[in-house]
Order: sequence, then structure tokens, then C-alpha cells
Amino acid sequence: MGFNTNERNSSTHVLKIPGEDSPFLGQGQNQQLSSSLKTFANIFMSFVGAGILGFPYTFKRTGWVMGSFLIISVAILTYYCMMLLVYSRRKLESQFEAVKISSFGDLGFAVCGPVGRFVVDSMIVLSQTCFSVGYMIFIANTLVYLFNSSVTERKTKILGFSPKSVYIWSCFPFQLGLNSIPTLTLLAPLSIFAEIVDLGALGVVMVEDVMIYIKNRPSLEMFGGFSVFLYGVGVAVYAFEGMGMVLPLESETRDKDKFGEILGSSVAFVALLYGGFDLFLAFPLMMNPVYEVMERRFCEGRYCLWLRWLVVLIVSFVALTVPNFADFMSLVGSSVCVVLGFVLPALFPLIAFKDELGWCSLALDAAFIVMGTAFAVYGTSSSLMRIFAKMA
Repeated sequence: MGFNTNERNSSTHVLKIPGEDSPFLGQGQNQQLSSSLKTFANIFMSFVGAGILGFPYTFKRTGWVMGSFLIISVAILTYYCMMLLVYSRRKLESQFEAVKISSFGDLGFAVCGPVGRFVVDSMIVLSQTCFSVGYMIFIANTLVYLFNSSVTERKTKILGFSPKSVYIWSCFPFQLGLNSIPTLTLLAPLSIFAEIVDLGALGVVMVEDVMIYIKNRPSLEMFGGFSVFLYGVGVAVYAFEGMGMVLPLESETRDKDKFGEILGSSVAFVALLYGGFDLFLAFPLMMNPVYEVMERRFCEGRYCLWLRWLVVLIVSFVALTVPNFADFMSLVGSSVCVVLGFVLPALFPLIAFKDELGWCSLALDAAFIVMGTAFAVYGTSSSLMRIFAKMA
């Protein structure tokens, strides 16, 4: 493990130095903490994002019964794995009173040393960046359909560029400003505003869907078959992936004893919304773990504005190159999100507390690891084959 009980003093000393083996977030007494409402808003916005955009098409392919089953199942499993991280952090901190684990990467270091931190950091950067790419793609595509909806207009250029490119670069300066906000606590008011906008937009869409259904009475398929099951799982995992946000959010929560209730309420609320947009403001919230990793590795843990702006620039470039949004979601969900969301949260407690766990907990953690790994391999390969088949 990264922390040795026989070397508590030396381990603690190392953790206080901003570097590879120190916590992401400062633990000073003057740190501003979030209320329960702000924590709920941040959790809500870390879930409700690009994932919700792929569910209509996913329900069309999987059927409404299978789609609903996948949403509820993934929500329950995600909550369980998130609480595994919280309980593991609390237990390790109780054993090492001077050590503060403020992120998933810190937990990886505590259990597996530098290798654990590197694996977690790499997964977090990849997954959160992919989420943000998804946001940019959807924002641009929505603006194209709003202002360039006819076939003729889609083929035209705006100042010599495609409409999608123009809209992505139009968002760029605003994202630079939003992504300059340093902490999750300061982002909470924007999260609350975005949550209100999300609920309003979802309400409008649901009312419109009901009116269309009453008028046209389209046939609804209950089960789409096993061939689309893995596709649906990938999108559902993508939609509920927020493992990189759990420990930073709990660290900035004022009443930590109620964090489990707040997290459970938020997950349940999001599951209901998924079963039944303001992505522009969700972008900086999703990128926060990426900035923590990048600033840790390249700026000794200090806030770095130019590095954040560079990351936003790279994300904007990547968003211009992704061809199919739905297949992109399934690929990300089937690969890094499964590993980050189910395999690692079960693996770390198994390694750290294997001598203290009962047979039931051992079997459950082992099942998460084996099934998660198998699905990640098979789901990733099937998603890649689907993408390459469309490109051929």
C-alpha cells in the first residue's frame, strides 16, 4: 500500500508536499465547504449531461422495458461502488489520522502506490475529457439543427468553415471563462442554475413527447434483443459515470455524515429523469478532475490558468473530429467508464481490506471485478467494430 503503518511520519511528510503522492485538494482550515443543497446540485450536474442525450436513441434500440431496467440497475450498482470509495477513504483515514485522501487518485496511491495513482489519473483524464467532448459535440449539433436545419443550409459555409466548427469555436471564449473558476464550491451556484434549466428543458421535452404520443400513437417495442443489450449497458454506464467526482465532492461537503443520503437522493432523482440541458454550464464541472490531475503533474498542485485554457482548446479540437455521437458514447461507456466505475472501486477495497472482509463482500467485489473486466473487453471490441463498420 502507498501508506505504511510503520512509517506514518514519513508518509505523512511526503503527502504534505505538492507532488505525485499528495492529495489533490488543500486541507486547510480556511477551505470553504459546500452546503447540502450545493453538494446535491454538484452531484446532479456531474450526472446529468451528455448521457441523457443518448437515451432516446438507446431506448429506441433496446426497448422501453430493457432500457428502464438498465437505467435502474446501473444506478444501483453505481451508487454501491461510489459508497465503496467513500467508505474505503474513511477507513484508511482512520488508520492514518494525519493523511487526507481527497480524490480517487489519492485512494489509488494509498492502496497500490504510484501505479494505482497513475492508472486512476489516466482513466479520469480520459473519461472526463470524453464527457466534455460529448458536451461540445451536442451543443454544436443542436445549434446546427436550430439555425442550419435545411439540407441546403447544411452544405453552406460560415466564413469558410462548417457550421459545426463555427459554433464550437463560438463557445470557446465562454468556456475559457467558466473553466477558470478554481473550485467546485465556487461552481455550485452555476450548477444550481444549470439544474433549474435542465429541469425546465426536460419538462418541455416530456410534455412535447406526451402530446406527440397521444396524437400519433407510435408502436413501442418492449425488448430490442440481446444484440443491443451491451450497447444499452455502455450508454447507461456512460450516463452514470461520476466516480472521479465523488471523493472531491465529499471533501468539500460541510456535513459529511449526510453525504451518502445526498448522493443516494441525487442518483435516484437522476435515474427517474433518465427513465421518464444546460450542458454549457456542466462542462467546467466535468473538467474539474482533469484540471486537478494536470495541475498536480505539471504545476506542483498550483492553480494554472494557461493549462486549463490549453485543455479546453484540445477538447474543442477533438470535438471537431468525432463523427458519431451515439457510438462515441457507447465506446467510452464500455471501456474507461466500466473500469473506473466498477472494476477499480471494487478492486481497491479488496486489496486494502481483504483480511477484514467477509466471504460475502469478497465474492461481491470479485464479481464486480470479473464481470466488469469481461464487459469492458467485449463491449469495447463490439463498439469499435460498429464504428469501423460505419466508416468502411
